[in-house]
Amino acid sequence: MSFFVEPFDHEFMRRALLACVMIGFTNGFLGAYVVLRRMALIADALSHSLLPGLAVAAIFVGLNPAGLLIGGLVATLMVALGGHFLSGASRLKEDTTIACLYITAFAVGIALMKFARVPVSLDHFLFGNILGLADSDLWICYGVGGCVIFLLTLFARPLQLALFEASVARSQGVPVGVIMAGLVALVVLAMLASLQAVGVLLSLGLMVLPAATVYLISDNYGRLPWMGGVLGAAGAAVGLLVSYQTDIPSGPAIVMTLGVVFLLACLLSPRYGILNRRFRKSHFHEESLKRWKP
Repeated sequence: MSFFVEPFDHEFMRRALLACVMIGFTNGFLGAYVVLRRMALIADALSHSLLPGLAVAAIFVGLNPAGLLIGGLVATLMVALGGHFLSGASRLKEDTTIACLYITAFAVGIALMKFARVPVSLDHFLFGNILGLADSDLWICYGVGGCVIFLLTLFARPLQLALFEASVARSQGVPVGVIMAGLVALVVLAMLASLQAVGVLLSLGLMVLPAATVYLISDNYGRLPWMGGVLGAAGAAVGLLVSYQTDIPSGPAIVMTLGVVFLLACLLSPRYGILNRRFRKSHFHEESLKRWKP
């Protein structure tokens, strides 16, 4: 039991655990809609686009949480809107223009970080360090998380209708474009709140892995966000313990923990697992041979 109890004798670990639970639940909850909308790669592009905004904010306002939040949000919106504009003004598809812009923005962010006179390395933004969480960061995590979960729960019905039956949603007066834009904005906010835990490069894993795992073991779309949230919170908490006991950075430890669970689901899912599907196929083949054997 000391493996589970001893780390939380330290105040910084108790604060980190509180953040992990909320960040993991928020990302797992939101990740369900990201998986259903098939926008995981777009979310990845948006996460990388945060870096130049964080770098500019660090240059002008230091490590002020509100400044970093606004800087990352503005940079991401510029990439998203820029990709949409360029795709409309050229022969390129939107995914191509966003990819070109986000990788350029990411390179600019790395270059700008050398001018940020703050006592933090680039690794802090890229991979996170939840053990350095301050009280203000914790308030931002819970504020953003509560807002994201409340809005997704409030608009769950029109959002699901827009995801599965966009034409029907439009015929019923549902503003599909506004809802999808709002979903993208919530993804950006959740990633910003997760930076302290997993950083820019790994934030997509915390969002997509719990939802993808649950998607393999459940066909109930109504429960998918809640199950993803619970798995995300549990995986983040276990990853934090692994990080403490093995001296691995918190971000990689959390994502690796969720990745192991995802791989197990791929293999052992009762309905969609690779091993179970092969077993059923083999069993069906054997039964067919017995049935038709002369």
